[in-house]
Formats: sequence, C-alpha cells, structure tokens
Amino acid sequence: MGWPQNDQVTNLLAGSASPYLLQHAENPVDWVPWGAEAFAMAGQRNVPVLLSVGYAACHWCHVMAHESFEDPEIAAIMNERYVSVKVDREERPDVDAVYMDALTAMTGHGGWPMTVFLTPEGEPFYAGTYFPPRRRGEMPGFPDVLMAVSGTWRERSDDVRHQASEVLHRIEQMRATPSDGVGEPPTSEDCTAALGVLTKQYDYARGGFGSAPKFPPSMVLEFLTRHHARTGSADALLMAEGTLRAMASGGIYDQLAGGFARYSVDSQWVVPHFEKMLYDNALLARTALHIGQVSGRELGLRIADETADFLLADLATSEGGFASALDADTEGVEGRYYVWTPGELVEVLGEADGRWAADLLAVTQEGTFEHGASTLQLLAAPDDPERWRRLRNQLLNARTARTPPARDDKVVTAWNGLAVAALAEIGAVRQRPELLDAATRCAELIWNLHWADGRLLRVSRSGVAGQAHGVLEDYAATAEGWLTLFQARGDVRWYERALLVLDAALERFADGSGGYYDTAADAEKLVRRPQEWTDNATPCGQSALASAALMASALGGNATHRDAAERLLGAAAHLTTRAPRFAGWWLATAEAWVDGPREIAVVGEPGAAREALAEAAWSWPAPGRVVAVGAPGEQGVGLLRGRSGPEPQAWVCRGFRCDLPTVDPEQVAELLRGAPE
Repeated sequence: MGWPQNDQVTNLLAGSASPYLLQHAENPVDWVPWGAEAFAMAGQRNVPVLLSVGYAACHWCHVMAHESFEDPEIAAIMNERYVSVKVDREERPDVDAVYMDALTAMTGHGGWPMTVFLTPEGEPFYAGTYFPPRRRGEMPGFPDVLMAVSGTWRERSDDVRHQASEVLHRIEQMRATPSDGVGEPPTSEDCTAALGVLTKQYDYARGGFGSAPKFPPSMVLEFLTRHHARTGSADALLMAEGTLRAMASGGIYDQLAGGFARYSVDSQWVVPHFEKMLYDNALLARTALHIGQVSGRELGLRIADETADFLLADLATSEGGFASALDADTEGVEGRYYVWTPGELVEVLGEADGRWAADLLAVTQEGTFEHGASTLQLLAAPDDPERWRRLRNQLLNARTARTPPARDDKVVTAWNGLAVAALAEIGAVRQRPELLDAATRCAELIWNLHWADGRLLRVSRSGVAGQAHGVLEDYAATAEGWLTLFQARGDVRWYERALLVLDAALERFADGSGGYYDTAADAEKLVRRPQEWTDNATPCGQSALASAALMASALGGNATHRDAAERLLGAAAHLTTRAPRFAGWWLATAEAWVDGPREIAVVGEPGAAREALAEAAWSWPAPGRVVAVGAPGEQGVGLLRGRSGPEPQAWVCRGFRCDLPTVDPEQVAELLRGAPE
C-alpha cells in the first residue's frame, strides 16, 4: 500500500480485502490498516495509536461506526490527535488476542467493538469497548475520552508508558502456562469429575449453562455426548440433548432455514443476537449429529441436516469455500429479516394457516422482540407435520423477498476446516453425497489458495488470498477437517495433505515446553506472543491441535503425533476439572484419549459389502473414533497397512489392540459401541 510521505493521510482502507474494513472506507476518519507504517507515523507525530477492532457482523460495531466514526467532528479529533488503526478481528486474531487480554486486564471484561489506546510502540495503556457519542449515565462520551487520553499523553507521556508496561506485566501473569509442567493427561475419573462440575452449573429448566446472555456451548455438548457414548452416563445425555432441544426450539435457531444465531440475549433462547457465524454452525451441526446418534432420536439428526443445508444455501461461496457470517442487521435494524407479526403470517399464509402457524411458532400480538414482532419458536412438535413442512416453505420463500442481511464473504481457514469436518461426517453418516462434495470443494480451495510455500494463509476473498499468515487454529482445524474428509471419502490425498499441515504446526508453533503458541516462530512480532489455553467460541488452537494430532496418530500410528497430543492434554489437564465450561474441546479430546481412541479399518474391493461395513463403522460416535477404508494392499495409511482378505473385512481396534476381523456389519457396530464403563 502506498503511504503519503508527510504526516497528512486520508482514509486508507479502500484497498482492503476485509469486508469489515471496507465498511469504514468512506468514514471521515483517516483510518489506516494495521502495520509497521502506522506505528512509525505515530512515532513521528508523537501521538498515540487508537486501535479499533471489530468484525463485519458485529451489531454494536455498526452502532459505534454510525454514531462516532461517521461524525465529522469526532473524526476531526481522531485525525488531529491520533493515528487511527482499524483491524478485522477475524482476519488478525493474533492482534485481537493480544489487545483483548489488555482490555480484560484493564476493565475486567472484553467484547467488541474493542477500543484500545497504544503507545507508538504498540503498548496498551487505556481501553474500552463501545463508547457513545455523548455521555450516557456513567458511560463517558467518545469525544471526552479522546480528549482526555490525548491530554494525558501530551502532559504525562512518561507516566503513560509506565502504565503500559504494567499492563503488559499483568497480562503475562494472566496468561501464564496453566500448569507448572507437563503432567498426565486427564483420566476417566477426571472426565467424570468435570461432568460433576457441569451438573451443578446446568440450567435444568432452560438448558445450557449460566444466565443471560446465553451462548451455545457447542464444545461442552460434544464432551457430554462423547462421555455418554463411552460410559452410558444418563446425566451427560440429559444435559447434551436437553440443551440442543432448548436451543433448537427457541428463537436462537432459524426455524425456516436452519442454522443458529450467535447467542441468546435472554436465558430462555427466545431472542437471539441475530448474527449467524460459520464456526458456531459447523461445530453445532457435527455435535447435533452425534447427539442424534447416541440418543436414537430424530432431533439431533434433523438439526444436523438442517444446519448443513443452511451452510450450503447461505454461506457457500462461488469459489467453494464458506463465508464467515451473516450480519445481525438488515437496513440498519437488528433482526428485521427474521421476525414476524401475526398479521404478516396471515398475509403470507391466509387466515386459517396463518393463525395455526402463529400458535405453532409462538408469534403473539404483544411480540417477543421489538415493535410487536416475534422471533419464531417451535416449542412443540406440530400436530400436522406435512402442513408445517408446506407452510415452512411458504414462509421461507416469502422471507427471501425481504432485504437479506449482509454477508461477510471472506473465507477464514480455521472455520472452513470446521465446516469440512462437519459436512464430511454428516455426509458419511447420513449418506448425503452433496455434503461430501461440498466438503471436498472447500478443502480443495484451502489447499489450492490458502496453502502456499509450506504455510497456511488466514483468509481469502473472491478467490484472492489475503496476506495475513495463519495462526495455530488454522493449522489444527484444517488438519482435522482434511483427516475427517479422508475418512469419509477414502481419498488418501487428504490424509497426506493433513499430515503436511499438522507437522508444520508442530514444528513452527511449539513453545519448547509441551505447549504451542498461537503464532508461528516467524510471524510478525507483537508486544507479546499470544498463547491461549481456554476454549471460547471455537476450540483454542492448542486443544484443536491436540484433537488433530490424536486423530492423526490413530489413523497413522505415528508416535510423534500421539506424544504431542499427550503432552498437550497433560499441560492443560487441570483446566478440565477447574473450568470445564471453558475446556470443552480439551475434554472432548480427553474422552478420545481415555477411550483409545477406537479405530476401524475396512479393507476390500469397492462394492456393496465394503460399503455396508463402512456404514456400520460410522454408526456410533465413539469418542475420537477414526475410520479408514481402502483396497487390499493399501500402504499409505498405517491403520490399513498389511490388511487383506478374500472378501471385505473390518477390524475394530482400541488401545493398541485389534479384534479379529469380521465380515458382519452388525458385529462391527456392536464392537464399536462396546460395553459402557
């Protein structure tokens, strides 16, 4: 990007590939993108850096942009007294992580939009989230904050720099490795103890954990489902299925098109924050499938199918990937696209069907949202399923005539890895070849566009790769996605490619003590090198890496991969019982570790007999189960090596021991389920 040679700049975001940055390209603020040039300019002018971080689907980011960044008077203060840097948190999760830690250290909470004031060296000294344009109660107005911070910098810059160093020291203390050294991985007893903690935190009336706002606990649900599959625990299944049922019947779930919103603003899942994220839906679709399999009930399978349909219909890009998110707002109004009044239902469906649908979907005259409108809930099964199917299609068709929410169409590597894993597994279990095809197209896009010179890139948009390097979660989620695609399709290329990505992560992100940083050794140097241990909206890079490494070791028998998973699980072991709600993916991976994991090799010439054995292998989601299908003499994958027979056979293995081969699909399913512990 060409920068002016003097200290007068204009808004420099127009050339960005980020939809979020482009939303601010016409602000009167002289925004500049993140980079060394911005900090050099701040040093030359001796002014602080104002760092603003958000993302395209963030409702309050839009509000602050409209109220403050579009205001010429506020922009004039920013331009005169700061170098203003705009960052898309989804494009630069490393930058976001570093300064979110600073925000949390200074205020006790985080969130977006994130507003952080930095020294010209990038050290944070003051931070907040949303600031209104004028004082509201105890909340200061943004212009007042701008003037006060600038004044303090001009009058007492030495004190400010000292405060910044104190903030960084506090962050280092907060983000210390969670254990004194690498311990032992969680045991079966540890997993049971984590379950006990969760039973005390579970909302038995409404599903989920905690109070408002309530987020879908996708990774905790995966742990609970795996724990039930391994032990037969009734409590684990009750919490997993109860939460899925509560979410799927509430307004947080799109009753017309499928897919979950990011969170519920209330404790009963009625009113969502309407943005729909790729990562939430990829994780929840896969977990819903597993819940459906272990419960034997249709709910989980239906939600898995519908959520996969949503991914293909609303988030698929023309290049083969999946877009990051759908916005919460339509025409500047949150939720307008999704809510209904009784009169609107009657207008679309007619009097009788409209009233029936209003009763079914809890659409009332008073409304459950704003201005008398209601979110759609499906609190009870329809007494006439065929009628509901017909009316659902009519309502969905009518809704498409509304102005749709904006789509953040950048392709994020990690989240597409989650989507590949979900679609591949749902496609294999539900025998839906269109999902397998979509997973393959997505994987091909990441391989062809995002993997370059032995490194992953973080994002692409419209078929053009961005410049930001991938972080640990990109490598780990991609490896697991491709390993799952190999299992579903039997194409050994995806196994081989996954190992390339996995081994690159193990080499380039290691911290030397059994853990892994979020950024590679040769990545851009920030004021600190981020290293996250807890799971949040997605698995943290380290828990995702442990999962992928364990899966790879089960398929290939590579001791290096299993050792890496063991050391990671050992380093984070105490998190699993101390804070299980924030260690869901660690616990899910621990369940796989405790269970073996179970490995199923299916070997034979292609045909109906081999397909029946493979179908049986997918029939039960044993924790960490891996499935390898190949022809006799296959040498590329360790689990298949040396196996052959006169007809298709299956071997079920667990804990370095294999049962005798069988040609009976029912016996495969029986061996896979095993006896509850």
